[in-house]
Amino acid sequence: MPWPLAAPPRPPKLPRRRLCGEGPDILFGVAHDQGGALVANGLVAEIDLGDKAADFNPVAIDACTYGGKLYCMPYATENLGFFYNTDLVKTPPATWDELVAVGEALKADGKVTYIMAVTGTTYDLYPLFTSFGGYIFGKDATGDYDAQDLGVDSEGMVAANTWLKEQVDAGNLPTDWDWANNHALFETGEVPFIMAGPWALDRIRESGVPYAIAGFPEGPAGPGASFAGTQGIYVNAQSENALLAQAFLTEFIATEEVMQTLQDAGGRASAFLPVLEKTDDADLVAIGDAGSNSSMMPDIPAMGSVWGSWNDAVVLVRDGKQEPEAALADAGAKIRALIANPLTGMVNAPGSYQAAAGCPGDWQPECAVTAMTKGDDGKFASGPWSLKAGDYEVKVALDGSWTTNYGSDGAQDGPNYKFTLAADGTVSFTFDPETKLLDIVTK
Repeated sequence: MPWPLAAPPRPPKLPRRRLCGEGPDILFGVAHDQGGALVANGLVAEIDLGDKAADFNPVAIDACTYGGKLYCMPYATENLGFFYNTDLVKTPPATWDELVAVGEALKADGKVTYIMAVTGTTYDLYPLFTSFGGYIFGKDATGDYDAQDLGVDSEGMVAANTWLKEQVDAGNLPTDWDWANNHALFETGEVPFIMAGPWALDRIRESGVPYAIAGFPEGPAGPGASFAGTQGIYVNAQSENALLAQAFLTEFIATEEVMQTLQDAGGRASAFLPVLEKTDDADLVAIGDAGSNSSMMPDIPAMGSVWGSWNDAVVLVRDGKQEPEAALADAGAKIRALIANPLTGMVNAPGSYQAAAGCPGDWQPECAVTAMTKGDDGKFASGPWSLKAGDYEVKVALDGSWTTNYGSDGAQDGPNYKFTLAADGTVSFTFDPETKLLDIVTK
């Protein structure tokens, strides 16, 4: 997966040339939490769905609305669901305590290896965090996310991470939380439970494991709630065909036939009510029901400052290197500092080598140690860094956060670069801001 922090995939970034009237007239497949940055930078135009607005999921419409104005046509929604193996469990657990009891009984009988799979540290565990009262950002009086109300180190987050650590110590949870590895655990019957999204349906179905989908177990604060996302279509603000693009959306895209095709192809529930109401895919319906209490992924710029430190804190807790309260307090302090003093202009190459290079941990876009320096040729360089023999991954991140990042294809949120040192040696990086490509030299 291109995101090392278990965050949901990001859409392509609008190139600056689109500000000059070049590029496509519409941008397709943009996650709503990227829309705020597009709007703030003047890259996308306000749109008017007219009477068609009533045909869309109102939650999705709200996700496409910034400053009271609509900037995109939503076409799909997504959230996590709670999957359970119906051969092992006949009735899904109502609480996390019940999940532990059921899972431990199955373990004692030798039927499973762990009580639940864990596919990531942050996004994928959010239903657990919220069920203990944890949150990322609170909301202000108008209902908008408040960057000053950060909940990474809230009591609920501490309680949820304490629960996680207890289960790891008891041998109830794996210590490897790799996405693919943990899906394999569920698909082969080694765990009875997994929290997963519609993007995993194909592989789960193909595995042949018997399953059903339910809502999330309750914790001290109530039922778990996942993040929700909306995929939308935006109009280029500098398009010379803005009126045609608008008409294309309302007259061609916003039809049952096209929206049904998008749902079938994308595997996400449609944001178009006439299609959603006729959906006969029981899994999509069940995932939608599981997300009835979900919260839209925060679309404020501050969200880009959260992932790295949040991920690091959960890993430190899991691995027993720091107590939950201390780890999350440290993460909260780092995130608040980033929000208050954004590292505007920083170009970095965060990756799995950073701890060895002197950073507090790996995958830290804000680490000044590995920040790149601009040369006379306009390119940015860093290194050489002395590393042990092994396989490594890296990508480029701007402004000390993951909000703007480039992968090996030069695209926003592209796949990680990979490099190997056959023996102990060094690595150096050079980033070309024109092509968005990173040159890696190993010796």
